[in-house]
Amino acid sequence: MDYRKSAAPVTTVTRNLDLMTKDTNNIYETVIVVARRSNQISVEMKQELNKKLEEFASYSDNLEEVFENREQIEISKFYERLPKPTLIALQELEEGKIFYRNPESATKPK
Repeated sequence: MDYRKSAAPVTTVTRNLDLMTKDTNNIYETVIVVARRSNQISVEMKQELNKKLEEFASYSDNLEEVFENREQIEISKFYERLPKPTLIALQELEEGKIFYRNPESATKPK
């Protein structure tokens, strides 16, 4: 998913709990769903950032050759300005883009 185009807010937003729990009817279950999706987003973003920063990696152990790379700094700043994974996950929940299931709530045949 392209998180750069996310409509998630960067700052704090007050949310309506009734809208957040309309599918689960349980705030705790909703928090678990958002937390798990947030962890997935965080891992994806971290992998993407590491892949981009790998291009700038220096494999020599010479301390004198440590220097600032302007592109590397810009990439890092860009990722710092992105909305946090939790805010992206909450936005996805509001837009109905998160699929989840609870195996315990499914009815079991007798």
